[in-house]
Amino acid sequence: MPFTLPPRTPSGPRRRSLLASAAGAFVLVGCSAPEPSTDTTVQSPSAADIARARAARDSESLAARYAAVITAHPPLAARLKPLRAEVVRHAQAFGGSGTAGSRPSASGSPSASASAQPSPSPTAPAQEKDALADLATAERTLADQRTKALLTVPGELARLLASVAAAGAAHAFLLTEGAK
Repeated sequence: MPFTLPPRTPSGPRRRSLLASAAGAFVLVGCSAPEPSTDTTVQSPSAADIARARAARDSESLAARYAAVITAHPPLAARLKPLRAEVVRHAQAFGGSGTAGSRPSASGSPSASASAQPSPSPTAPAQEKDALADLATAERTLADQRTKALLTVPGELARLLASVAAAGAAHAFLLTEGAK
């Protein structure tokens, strides 16, 4: 006669029943949980979105300053138009429209460029040297702000901010180099 073990009843639940109940619990949790999370993503923008919008606004404001200086001092136009074009591209890279201050008016009046932007039109200093120094200071200040913001934004936006900050520092150098 072969030796057989006496039948044993397990003292607890079987492995299959545990796995089935765990899978059922995950399905139930998955069906009822997502309601609160959808409301929070719609209502509050992320820190990256806020930083991107601010960077776009800052670039558009700087482009408007360039436009004001070009309008007030036409002899500087050849020197400033390439720098202003870069600033407009920076605003577009951050998601801005790039239209504020992107083109000085054909008539030379600052009121035409003011209609393209919501804020009042910036005014340029009366002296060309002062206008260039003002633009250089604005470029340096903005480059410093963007460099500080690098620690608070995610990777791709940080790389974009770093690149635009470096360009702003180069613009400040170019604006002050020719003034000497």
